[in-house]
Amino acid sequence: MNIQLAYGKATLNVELTGADVDVIEPKHQHGLPDERGAVLAALEEPIGAEPLREWLTKGCRVCVTFTDLTRATPNDRIIPWLLEYLHAHGVRQEQITLLNQLGTHRPNTKAELEKVLTPEVVAGYRVFNHEPENRQAQVQVGVTESGAPALLNRHYVEADVRITTGFIEPHLFAGFSGSVKGIMPGIAALETIVSNHGYRHIADPLATFGVTEGNPTWEEMRDIALRAGRSFLLNVALNNDREITAVFAGHLLESHRAGCEYVRDSAMRKVAEPYDTVITTNSGYPLDLNLYQTAKGICVAARIVKEGGTIIVASECSEGVPARSAFERLLHSVSGPQELLELLHHAAAPVPDQWQAHLQVKAQQRARILLYSSMADDDVKAAHLIPGHDIAREIQSILREPSSRMRVGVLPRDPLTIPYLAQEQPV
Repeated sequence: MNIQLAYGKATLNVELTGADVDVIEPKHQHGLPDERGAVLAALEEPIGAEPLREWLTKGCRVCVTFTDLTRATPNDRIIPWLLEYLHAHGVRQEQITLLNQLGTHRPNTKAELEKVLTPEVVAGYRVFNHEPENRQAQVQVGVTESGAPALLNRHYVEADVRITTGFIEPHLFAGFSGSVKGIMPGIAALETIVSNHGYRHIADPLATFGVTEGNPTWEEMRDIALRAGRSFLLNVALNNDREITAVFAGHLLESHRAGCEYVRDSAMRKVAEPYDTVITTNSGYPLDLNLYQTAKGICVAARIVKEGGTIIVASECSEGVPARSAFERLLHSVSGPQELLELLHHAAAPVPDQWQAHLQVKAQQRARILLYSSMADDDVKAAHLIPGHDIAREIQSILREPSSRMRVGVLPRDPLTIPYLAQEQPV
């Protein structure tokens, strides 16, 4: 069987023979025939809120947040359409600020912003990268559960009209992306994010794919995001071809709830029993830019691999871990996964990027993990993973093991597909 795995900006073809292979993909949703028309219609007929035009007053300051380079949101389409709508209802260019939802990610370059938003938008509007470590760029809106200051970007909090955009997909510890995540952690201060993503929240069994209500990580995100003031949501759902399949606009929570149910129906896939080996991806570019993001694909695979099995991850990681990041420093500070888990469990306070490291280690407690990437072998080993060079050969090697039944599950576009075991609930 020939399998095409999403990898970087292309695909990776793998020929699998001699194994019982299941390919697990989301239910296909057709792209909308008129994406622009659907977006503009959603702004006029939103869920749980009045039309966006009724939010706009003469001279109002509008702040629009958008997802960064590591997300698949078609910003180059939806942002120009949103701006067109705002102008049609009397909002001038100088009234609008576009704010990049970086969270703790690195700032995007001008060239990257032009790719995300189009050169015309970058040239014609005030476009800012969020600054998570600049206290002067933040406004305090209370405190987190652990007592850290809850800080959000000043441009957004002080705007008269707040619009947050993005796309909805299952998220490894926040349940689903979109909505409040575009505010918290999207435009929150580093210390606020670190507090919310601490060990206790990430270790909670409800901090997982498909769960929002009852999920302590998401619920605190929600509470902090709501303190920014009333916000209008524009989220979309996508298929494998990055076509828009549905638009959810309006009330920050009500419209997102509808979007989550739509995405749950297509993304959550039942499998009969755990697999000996799971081959997974991180859905290709831009989601597989680095190992930090690849933790998502690893966590999805860990849901359906048998205890002691193997996860093979195809993720280009063209930016590496990335280098000189807090995530890399954390991985390099320990000799192995168990030491890292103990470090996080006993730490006096949470540290940046510990959440991805924590989730990687949890997956490693269940299965050995091979990484097929563009990273050097030494860099892969320093991240406590096993370098992989030939996926088909790895499968043949496992097949030679006498005890191996060798059932292989393949997730070609993980983490856009979230499998669950038949005996579990499709949360």
